[in-house]
Amino acid sequence: MRRARHAGLRADLAAALAAALLVLVAVLVGRHIQDTRRTLFVHWPPLFADWDPHLGPGTAAAVLVAAAVVAYGPSVAVRLPWRGLLAAAWGTALAWTWSLALIDGWRRGVAGRLTAHNEYLTVIGRFHDIPATLRDFTHHIVSGSPAPWPAHVAGHPPAATVTFVLLDRIGLGGGGWAGAWCITVGSTACVAVLVALRALTDERLARRAAPFLVAAPAAVWVGASADGYFAAVAAWSVALLALAVTGRSVAWAAGAGLLYGLTCYLSYGLTLFALIGAAVLLLERRRVRARPLVLVLLLAGAAVVPVVFTLAGFDWWEGYRLLVTRYYQGVGGTRPYGYWVWADLACTVLITGLATAAGLRRAGAALVHRRSAPAAEIRLAVLVGAAALAVLVADVSGMSKAETERIWLPFAMWLPAGCALLPRPRAWLAGQVTLALLINSLLFTGW
Repeated sequence: MRRARHAGLRADLAAALAAALLVLVAVLVGRHIQDTRRTLFVHWPPLFADWDPHLGPGTAAAVLVAAAVVAYGPSVAVRLPWRGLLAAAWGTALAWTWSLALIDGWRRGVAGRLTAHNEYLTVIGRFHDIPATLRDFTHHIVSGSPAPWPAHVAGHPPAATVTFVLLDRIGLGGGGWAGAWCITVGSTACVAVLVALRALTDERLARRAAPFLVAAPAAVWVGASADGYFAAVAAWSVALLALAVTGRSVAWAAGAGLLYGLTCYLSYGLTLFALIGAAVLLLERRRVRARPLVLVLLLAGAAVVPVVFTLAGFDWWEGYRLLVTRYYQGVGGTRPYGYWVWADLACTVLITGLATAAGLRRAGAALVHRRSAPAAEIRLAVLVGAAALAVLVADVSGMSKAETERIWLPFAMWLPAGCALLPRPRAWLAGQVTLALLINSLLFTGW
């Protein structure tokens, strides 16, 4: 037994080392390509970031939160009542994300993020008549069209921009409120993953995963990017589906469908969340067969947002077709696929941490040895595997060359769940929070 434990630990360390080497090679090769060819369009490959060692008003708080998560996270996660754990997870994720964002200061770290020239808030004034703007939306996606949308507006369906327009309409205008919205909503993603894990695996694994979900380095990009908000909407769609197929009420399925439909109108690429939803249905296929109303409500809910936007005049398929054109008109058409197809995976290591690489190895081992592995661990491995598959499909598509540390946040939120299978959680957690602190303090991460 002891020999098996030592072998497992060595394999975990090997997986973490391989992930670290992937990042190192991506940095060195990326630096060479950018210095010689100037085709990557990032200053600190593989991340979209600049070298900028700095401290800020959030530094002390970030160090304190990190220390508390490492010292007390695993034990508190075991002892708290379940609802108390969910509240504590959200509160800690909020504190962690806010403190990391404020290392860059209020203006540079929060309020100025969504007011940059490529961001959503720059076009608020063009949405004074929302239905008319939606009817005209696709006419401004391609570069060279009259008054083309900024990159992030053109690169997403209009529900992303409409969110910030509606915030402005209710008096929460400006970059500060937009940043606060993304951080507050985005920090709930870890709660959604916990809800899904408890419903689909067991409470013990969910509790073991909690500190890793809270302290994931992804928090660096949740505060404050719109993709953090997208990640939470997508995560809750899966969580509600998990409740629908395992709980007493199938009504949750309608909510799951509604949020999935919204997810698809926040980001084209997040249609891939259907893979994680399919994993939920696969795990609970017997219950789904017994209660087919789940699928009816899921599909009905998923139709709501598409129907509303289509009736308002926005054609999702036409928008995506034009986005592909716009993508290849810009730096996406110049960035080398041969580098980014593997360097984007290095970005995923940086947002999920080395512990996640070890957790994925454990999940893979559970699937390989599924005859002897506990059922809950196999189910966890299926969920994590579905998220990893979504990342791989997105990667191969070539539609996200660079900036995937932000774009793939919704998928990355699920990968640290595999860390529930790791022994000695405090040591791995220390590595996770240290990585996040180093990234946020040594680099200025832009998007």
